[in-house]
Amino acid sequence: MDKSYTILLVPDRDAKVKKIRLEHRMLVRVGFCFGVVVLALVGALTHYFQVVGKVAENELIRAENLELQNRWREAEQKFSHINDELDRVKRLNANLRHITSLNDPERKLSMPQPEAGQAPPEFVGGGIATEPAQSGMGAVGMGKPLPAGGEGRMIADGDAKPGTADDADLLKQLDSLDKKVKAQEQEARALKSYFEDQQALLASAPSIWPVRGWVTSDFSVRLDPYTGERVMHEGIDVATGMGTPVRAPADGTVVFAGQEGGYGHVLVLDHGYGLKTRYGHLQRIDVKLGEKVKRGQFIAAVGNTGRSTGPHLHYEVRVNGVADNPRKFILEE
Repeated sequence: MDKSYTILLVPDRDAKVKKIRLEHRMLVRVGFCFGVVVLALVGALTHYFQVVGKVAENELIRAENLELQNRWREAEQKFSHINDELDRVKRLNANLRHITSLNDPERKLSMPQPEAGQAPPEFVGGGIATEPAQSGMGAVGMGKPLPAGGEGRMIADGDAKPGTADDADLLKQLDSLDKKVKAQEQEARALKSYFEDQQALLASAPSIWPVRGWVTSDFSVRLDPYTGERVMHEGIDVATGMGTPVRAPADGTVVFAGQEGGYGHVLVLDHGYGLKTRYGHLQRIDVKLGEKVKRGQFIAAVGNTGRSTGPHLHYEVRVNGVADNPRKFILEE
């Protein structure tokens, strides 16, 4: 026989007493259902807090990952910056060392043998070129170093490109580059110390562009525009507007000013130490024979005299009478 329980509900006032009869089996079922509901709620709450914890952990990981990505980008930028600085210092050191060897009697003069043909013109002497960019002309002006001897950018042996190694490798590369830059800086300081005692030599080195314009013919073997024969072009042709001022690239003395065959009006400066510079196809000459000039002083104007295909300056550098590449001496950016 099933057990049952009776609940009596007695009101405050005179009224009929209410009876509620509950069977034992039903109470067990209700208790079981209540327990299941409680367990389900506990499980749901536990899972909820676990999910909340994982979300917070994921947010932390995401923030750390973002920070690592930012550090990686900064490291890549630093890598690129150090590499560019190292390249700039190397190029500067190469040019400075070339200058210091000018008064060495045992210095070997070499003449590069590039392939025939003309390279695309590049803007030189400062400023920014806009129109030539549409015709393949490489602008070289303020803020962009001119490549020494046309060699272009140098990359040190062992230098790696950013983005090709993990963090540890990148840090090693940065440390290596930093050491190389410091070594180059020490070398530059030593050269600077030496140059302080060699101011006369530096003042005599043709280290700036004599005119602004576009290089249309470099120091190289080329086809003569009139005869079509392969000949050595012993200077640099810089195309620019008629009458553009020509400035002295270094301190010197005027040793020739007059007509010279196919070069038209020609000016020659003697800078000492066996160095001379020559300027051809001039419209006019603004200095006199025997006059002393300073670096940056206007000495002539670009013209189209002599055997010329258009207004331009023919610029030569000679060391002990032998033509040398003018780019080797130019330090101007």
